[in-house]
Amino acid sequence: MVALTGGAGFLGFHTVNYFHDRRPDEQFVLLDVADYIRSDYPEGTIFLNVDVRDRDAVQEALAGRELSCVIHAAAALPLWKREDIFSTNVQGTRNVLSVCRELGVPRVVYISSTAVYGIPKVHPLHEDHPMVGVGPYGESKVQAEQVCREFDDSDMTIAILRPKTFIGTARLGVFQILYDWVESGCKIPVIGDGSNRYQLLEVDDLCEAIWLCATEDAELCDDVFNVGAEDFGTVREDVGALCEYAGGGARVIGTPAWLVKPALALLEALHLSPLYKWVYGTADTDSFVAVDKIKQVLGWSARYSNADALIRSYQWYLDHKDELGEGTGVTHRVAWNQGALKIVKAIMQ
Repeated sequence: MVALTGGAGFLGFHTVNYFHDRRPDEQFVLLDVADYIRSDYPEGTIFLNVDVRDRDAVQEALAGRELSCVIHAAAALPLWKREDIFSTNVQGTRNVLSVCRELGVPRVVYISSTAVYGIPKVHPLHEDHPMVGVGPYGESKVQAEQVCREFDDSDMTIAILRPKTFIGTARLGVFQILYDWVESGCKIPVIGDGSNRYQLLEVDDLCEAIWLCATEDAELCDDVFNVGAEDFGTVREDVGALCEYAGGGARVIGTPAWLVKPALALLEALHLSPLYKWVYGTADTDSFVAVDKIKQVLGWSARYSNADALIRSYQWYLDHKDELGEGTGVTHRVAWNQGALKIVKAIMQ
């Protein structure tokens, strides 16, 4: 049996189905505070509404189960309140690991983030690069990794994955805003001239990394691994490939970063835009990690390029857009309210 925190989310949904395709007899127990779309999961999945900040609830949910692995993917995203981000991402991680140690769970896969690297000037980033998180989310992920190291001992394997921004079928959130603009044939403004290289990751490629960390030799997996697309170009090239695929006249245009970033920061402070600092703060800089380590140690490889991932996700959006409502902007499985960006969209038509 495999347990997964954050099971109702975008990554949880994909991870469970990915594992089920490879091991159909595996049973899954999911923990999340959010509601589940139960029809999205394999028959026999156990759904529990549990907040990882409640250690007793985590204990009760996992006790008495023969668990081969716990995948800890529950996280408060950057648009959450600061106190909720730290209590979920840091204390929640401590609670999960504490319960796993007490119950004798042999292996944990922790989903961290490349946000732990901050906004560095050197690329590609390797796993030993200094960790300097940007904003509460990045800072909380750094602290959560430090918690993982406190619990990393000979009795429990802890694999830490640092994925780049991952997208795929059913990914909405900030990317739904991009897809809406592309479908409308708008000019697509990028911060800066779009010549920077910004690595993404298709969610199935991330699920493969999680699978390997959950099933390969424990000694190999007890480590930290970057995960990102291997084939990616500049922002202008990759978004341009999406625009070309859409065929509606959308095209990429550059904007002055010195002007746009402060404007977006002001809109964020006034709660008029769903774009947060980690999005616009890194949008005009190079951002890519080395994936040599996970390739060499675990035999992982990426199947999808940046452009492939964007196009697959966009096509899913087209196929399902009539089913989508407008959400609150705190999860990746709902369409976000564009706020003041609707006005910018009208200008860009």
